[in-house]
Amino acid sequence: MSKLVPALTIIAAIGSGVVGGVFFAFSNFVMAALARLPVPSGIAAMNSINIMVITPTFMTALFGTGLLCLLLIAAAVMGWSQSGSYWLLAGAVIYVIGNPIVTMVFNVPLNDALAAVDPASSNGAAVWANHLSQWVMWNHVRTVTAIVAMACFIFALL
Repeated sequence: MSKLVPALTIIAAIGSGVVGGVFFAFSNFVMAALARLPVPSGIAAMNSINIMVITPTFMTALFGTGLLCLLLIAAAVMGWSQSGSYWLLAGAVIYVIGNPIVTMVFNVPLNDALAAVDPASSNGAAVWANHLSQWVMWNHVRTVTAIVAMACFIFALL
């Protein structure tokens, strides 16, 4: 167990970094680029991204890291007296709340609403405007929490 936890922590740090990097790109330029498109084109592009993102690789990075964090929460609590346990617990909790939970509670429902709207309608324009503000705000949360979790995992290893 003493060698397993550091190895799992390294994997969690990498997973958090990968996920944070993807969300960082969306927060910093992908969504801004989509917002510059005509509304129907922006909606179509985002809907296409939402379909194509469901790959084994990205789902493993996002949700696999979340499952790994659940193991690390247990390891941190059971090994509370060990050096770095606080950082391990903090990183794992921050990642689980800020990424899988925020994704499922906020970003996915916004994606579903976007997929259900007629892109050429006035309602489509309203849903797209809401999507751009709300989805991006929650994506900022995912970006920051993934990066903070990665930093916590690194501190836990130090």
